[in-house]
Amino acid sequence: MQENTIYGFRPILEAIESNKTIDKVLIQKGLQGDLFKDLFIKVRHHKIPFQYVPVEKLNKITRGNHQGVIAFLSEIEYQSIYDIVPAVFEAGRTPFIVILDKITDVRNIGAIARSAECAGVDAIVLPLKGGAQLNEDAVKSSCGALFKVPVCRHSNLVEVINFLKDSGIEVIGVYERAEKNYFNKDFTQPVCIIMGNEYEGIAWDYLRECNDSIKIPMVGTIESLNVSVATGIVLFEVVKQRISD
Repeated sequence: MQENTIYGFRPILEAIESNKTIDKVLIQKGLQGDLFKDLFIKVRHHKIPFQYVPVEKLNKITRGNHQGVIAFLSEIEYQSIYDIVPAVFEAGRTPFIVILDKITDVRNIGAIARSAECAGVDAIVLPLKGGAQLNEDAVKSSCGALFKVPVCRHSNLVEVINFLKDSGIEVIGVYERAEKNYFNKDFTQPVCIIMGNEYEGIAWDYLRECNDSIKIPMVGTIESLNVSVATGIVLFEVVKQRISD
């Protein structure tokens, strides 16, 4: 069992009450009882991602008496984009935000975080559900960058996007069918880049809220780049333009 894993009703309830950051709770299908109700209420109240799973999956994770519930503690402490953006403006910096839509490979997220830290990104925003767990592998892949770049996790990314736009930040989706090449976009103003996963791209709900969209032109026969490589290309175009400016 991983070191960041806890199981049983009481330990998980105590972790929540102690304000530990929890990535996800696995709950045995069909679970009932008062302790389960108490736990479920707290999980929903604290907006902790949860998933119903067969008992066999829980048994594979631990041989201990898990009572039908297992929680994964986060390796990092999440922050709020609603606090970060005003602080960036107050510090006199030009905001540079990255939103990752359902990137499921922890190594890709780690590599993106490493590039983001090197590029001076102010925050990485992740969805509350659907993305990779930021575990030890993600931290290792980031070379520690996940401890340096503020990471935010929010349940409603549409609200986040609209907040960024209302704050004067241009939200730009990287989309393979976009008309504009990334190097023809002005990144010298406050900007947020949205990257989607390699298979589905950016969700339409988010793409339609963007101020603009850009693409990385491809001349080879393979249709797409690895998402961490694609992100790095765009991030350092931002760096180039801001240094040149």
